[in-house]
Amino acid sequence: MNAVAKIPGRSGAVGAKSRLEIWVRSGGRCEFEGCNCELLGEELSGRRGVNKALVAHIVAAAADGPRGDPVRSSLLVNDPENLMLLCHAHHRLVDDEHPTEYPEARLKAMKAAHEARIRIVTAIQPDRATQLLYYAAKVGQHDCLVTDALAFGAVLPDRYPKDGRAISLGLGETPISDVESAFWDYQVQHLRRQFAARVSERRGAGEVGHLSVFAVAPQPLLMELGRLLGDLGDVEVRQLSREPKGWAWRPGGPPMSLDVTPPPESQTGRRVALKLALSAEVTDVRIREVLGADAPIWSIAARRPHNDILHRADCLAAFRAQMRDVFNRIKARHGEDAEIHIFPAVPVAVAVEVGRVWMPKADLPLVIYDSVRGGGGFVARHGIGEKPPP
Repeated sequence: MNAVAKIPGRSGAVGAKSRLEIWVRSGGRCEFEGCNCELLGEELSGRRGVNKALVAHIVAAAADGPRGDPVRSSLLVNDPENLMLLCHAHHRLVDDEHPTEYPEARLKAMKAAHEARIRIVTAIQPDRATQLLYYAAKVGQHDCLVTDALAFGAVLPDRYPKDGRAISLGLGETPISDVESAFWDYQVQHLRRQFAARVSERRGAGEVGHLSVFAVAPQPLLMELGRLLGDLGDVEVRQLSREPKGWAWRPGGPPMSLDVTPPPESQTGRRVALKLALSAEVTDVRIREVLGADAPIWSIAARRPHNDILHRADCLAAFRAQMRDVFNRIKARHGEDAEIHIFPAVPVAVAVEVGRVWMPKADLPLVIYDSVRGGGGFVARHGIGEKPPP
């Protein structure tokens, strides 16, 4: 009978209690940085009980193993602080293929980061679920997609994605450009139908509670999305930051300081301009090219407009309050038969909130403009609310 050869570094056995502890601490997922694959169950065969995990030693169980030590190896054989749950590929990588690239300190850092994340995520209370809502439509020549990776990371650890899935309202790729009028009619009708079927019906049935909204689209469409969402308190609209890229709020970021400027008292008229200059400047000259030299122009503008201006949720809430006040002031000054022509250059979350703030029974109708690329000026693209009689 042939003797079984001893494999260097593999002589230590891990007890059942330590195995259970490391399974719990790892969440049943590979602890190698960037892997996170689930280690119980096999998707292709449908066998849910298949164990694909290996409990690996950081300091090898024997002195002659990877990262082994003449004294510490025997002492740490069964210590959960010295154990990692790994998939087969990464266990082979750190122990057999490239052990010198994965010293003890590096593996301990991976283990600590992974287990800290599992503790945070599993501590979220059941009532903190949120339904992710994605809306993406082509901006210029670019199809804008919202990714699960960035959205999931934004809501954790304050909330967790309900069912691990999102409701998506966008069309994805479309051959029609936003310079064509057909683009706007098609996109608006598609958005309304998708919202009615996927959000409104589920809300009515009690299937949708808190909503986290992630949207990237031309600004008239974002305002229509806001109108559909309405002024409900169980909605959080997220902003896509450029640097660093992501949807997470940055509470320590600089505030968004805005100034509200009304037109001179002498300027009256039924067609009232509202300039929203937060991401970029919007000149009065461009507005008057559309509405005429005598058009009254209201303004909500940042003191230093730029395209990554919104960092904080409290700044978005402050904008909502300013927007609500300006709608009321325009109506009080210009009358019930006026209409508001909006010329926006704003972050995506601000555009959605404009539509959410607008109240169908209380506010004047809106005509929303889009800036044509290449210096072509503003073009009216979408209307919200009943237009007053001529």
